[in-house]
Amino acid sequence: MAFPLDPRDKIETFEFDPRVKTPEDLVTGMELPGIVTNITNFGAFVDIGVHQDGLVHISQLAYRFVKDPNEVVKLHQHVRVKVLEVDRRRHRISLTMKF
Repeated sequence: MAFPLDPRDKIETFEFDPRVKTPEDLVTGMELPGIVTNITNFGAFVDIGVHQDGLVHISQLAYRFVKDPNEVVKLHQHVRVKVLEVDRRRHRISLTMKF
């Protein structure tokens, strides 16, 4: 009977999209990997690798009604998001997890 040399679980690797470095690189409709950095009553902030977190509003977390964002996402969770809007003047990135 053979045993694995390393009994620990495999570590999931994560990489931001290499095409995106600044908010100027973002285009509406882009699908990107991200990491949940903060959860609030009104949604979750996701780091997508542009030095400015985007917001997934509570209404954009799932196709069902979400009372508490913690039902859908956890802190430091790896997620896929789609860019809804980039407001460069107000430095806001709107994201969705519904796609």
